[in-house]
Amino acid sequence: MAPYETDDSTDTGERDELRAGRRRAARYIVPVTVVGVAAATIGLVPALADSGDPNLPKVTAQQLIDKIAKSDVQQLSGTVKISTDLGLPDLGGLESSVLSGATKSGDGSSADPTTKLTELATGTHTLRVAADGPDKQKVSLLENAAEYSLIHNGKDVWGYDSQTNEVFHGTTAADASKSDETRATPKGLTDEALKSVDDTTSVTVDGTEHVAGRDAYKLLIKPKQSGTTVGAISIAVDAKTGLPLKFTLTPASGGAAVVDVGFTQLSLSKPAASTFDFKTPKGAKVTTEDSPSKATPDHSAPFGKNDKTDKGLGKGADDPTVIGKGWNSIATFDTGGQGVPSGSSSGGGDLGGFLSSLGDQVKGSFGSGTVYSTRLINALVTDDGKVYVGAVTKSALVKAADAAK
Repeated sequence: MAPYETDDSTDTGERDELRAGRRRAARYIVPVTVVGVAAATIGLVPALADSGDPNLPKVTAQQLIDKIAKSDVQQLSGTVKISTDLGLPDLGGLESSVLSGATKSGDGSSADPTTKLTELATGTHTLRVAADGPDKQKVSLLENAAEYSLIHNGKDVWGYDSQTNEVFHGTTAADASKSDETRATPKGLTDEALKSVDDTTSVTVDGTEHVAGRDAYKLLIKPKQSGTTVGAISIAVDAKTGLPLKFTLTPASGGAAVVDVGFTQLSLSKPAASTFDFKTPKGAKVTTEDSPSKATPDHSAPFGKNDKTDKGLGKGADDPTVIGKGWNSIATFDTGGQGVPSGSSSGGGDLGGFLSSLGDQVKGSFGSGTVYSTRLINALVTDDGKVYVGAVTKSALVKAADAAK
């Protein structure tokens, strides 16, 4: 969750003010898991299971985790279905433009991946994916009568929106191909997911299933702690290769999965080299990322490691401090004294009222603030600009803020 960012220009016109307001609003209601969802479209991918459970040799949870760790599948292609239900507020369609406005680059190119991939934060989508090692990946988002493709080939990152005929070109850092593990490989993605496995976690083997025509074990990860919004994570693991085939995250509150992603078709054969070629279509508008160092974290995150924190999201924002343990961990940082404007406060106006309407007002020994909630991530923004965010309940955030006072 990015910190609140003030608008230092007060006379730029209603249009610029509205656009800036939507960007700031989105930074409250869009959870940090959006980035994770985009990154997970290649590796941790669930699908509707085939009928009937396969009869496989019994394994322990540790043996299955070891199998995942040893998996070295780097070449694949297939079709992925992703459904996301974060419980974002129903704003009659406004939420879509808010999501887009929060991540658009300055030129507003529709081919910029930071704009397009936010669409995965809501609803159900179909993707075509392909990978050939850490330096060649492709993800295509299929839409009504249109297609958006994001291609990583060597140091080049290309985005293409067929609906608007716009192209985005960026480059990865010079040492990106030297990473010992990248998010493009299923092993890298699985390692990220399994970082939650510690003494606060229960891990079991929960039977078997068929996914995309392949036999798989089901690994069930559940928090032992109370106070977290995470109910369980289920990962279907290919019995032969150890490749994760299915990833489903259900909330503690019950109901539909928050994230349900998976292969509906899968081939482990090497994709054709031409799969990762890109030629700018005739008449296309081309936007070029002017800074390779900026392109790496912003536009290559779905394909490679991103261990840096973007400090440009708000004034006074430093690397967050993590308090708590395991599933009750809460990231906290200071925006530099900028809380959420209220409709009645000076300068709050309509935007302040809009932001306040999206959250719940809370009070404690820390003072007062606003909690913005989804089905997974909750964030408390205090009136003096402190931010507390995590996959924990609203009461846990208030307790953390009180303890820090």
